[in-house]
Amino acid sequence: MTVFAVPLFDAPQYLEEGNSQVNQHIAELTLTVVPDAAFIYEHAMDWLLESRFNDNNYKSYRSELTTFLHWCFDVAQSSPLNLTRNSMNQYVQYCLAPPKELIAYRNVAQFVLNKEWMERLPNPLWRPFLGKKQEGVELAYRMTDATLKTKLAILSSFYSYLINEEITERNPAVLWMRHSRFGSQPTLVAGLDEADEIRVFSDLQWSYVMSTARTLAEQEPQRHQRTLFLVALMYGCYLRISEVAARPGFAPVMSQFRRDSHTGIWSFHIPVSKGGKKRSVAVSRELLSELKSYRISLKLSPLPSPTEATPLFIRHKAAGRGRDQGLLNANLGVRQLRDLLNELIKCAADKAAEDGFEYDGTVMRSLTVHSIRHTGITHDINLNGRPLSHVQADAGHDSIDTTSQYLHTGQIERHESAANKRLDRLQEQ
Repeated sequence: MTVFAVPLFDAPQYLEEGNSQVNQHIAELTLTVVPDAAFIYEHAMDWLLESRFNDNNYKSYRSELTTFLHWCFDVAQSSPLNLTRNSMNQYVQYCLAPPKELIAYRNVAQFVLNKEWMERLPNPLWRPFLGKKQEGVELAYRMTDATLKTKLAILSSFYSYLINEEITERNPAVLWMRHSRFGSQPTLVAGLDEADEIRVFSDLQWSYVMSTARTLAEQEPQRHQRTLFLVALMYGCYLRISEVAARPGFAPVMSQFRRDSHTGIWSFHIPVSKGGKKRSVAVSRELLSELKSYRISLKLSPLPSPTEATPLFIRHKAAGRGRDQGLLNANLGVRQLRDLLNELIKCAADKAAEDGFEYDGTVMRSLTVHSIRHTGITHDINLNGRPLSHVQADAGHDSIDTTSQYLHTGQIERHESAANKRLDRLQEQ
């Protein structure tokens, strides 16, 4: 029996609002088929929104991503993170000869407006594959090589995003292309250049981020004490934003901060991370001090108890929609936390520019929330001198080779350290 594909991504102006039917569909997949479906969907939305200002790209990307996620979730019943080159080959064969029920012969919108409810809904007439007619007769479906290469290029770009976000370490779309009949042809997806590999805040830029967070917390403690602790935690424990945000099946709580009864050392426990792993990250004295200040601002005891279920980051006003509608103390999700951090980065960039560091301000505005994790790792290795093996354990890297990529990864610091290199160390200056 053919499972019909459900449109997953509305137009950019509606995407961030969420869609009740899509949310329900993703929730059911998460609970019954693919446990990380909601996690993948969140990242797919974030990646799509990066192309929101190019209408043609956005439409192409969302159509391909919808088709791909339909195959992963509904057909293969597997996470995109688990796919191999062989899995990608199965997807290609599916696209070359799709079920007839998934082929349309006219373009229709992916979402339509229900005028009775004034709500946008997935269009049941939409199909992921578009066939051709000749004189009113439906022709046999055929995909051109150019179309296939474009599909794989889009997926490769998506996987590159996931790799940069440290969600996965492999790109099955690129692997398939290399071993396909297109392998000898120029690839459509350019490799990452130096600036795209690991992007971090310089020491100066990061100082502006932290000082701006402290200033905001002093000016509006009720609102921004949360922002200050959020950015300190993300940097100090180099966390992924998904590790501190609420999502289906996971709600972060204060008792994830734990004190070892033997050593007295505090750590932050992450029960579910990339690949379903768990880990504990060492907590510095300064971060522990920020935790105390944050908890006191919430009128809690300075440090959490081992069983405390207080949400880690809560709303300051009740949710207006969704399953948390009307709730004030519900955990913040990925999008809300990302908005808080992006607002902070923008304010810090503006302050740097005001102080005469226009270039630094421009660079800061181009960095992402995930750059905070990269910066924490980079600074710990290159500025704080922590052993690679310690950083590897705290970062949750599978291999120390991954951690080694952060050695002097910051362009500014790397160039500064090269400035005084001697060509002849014995020659008098």
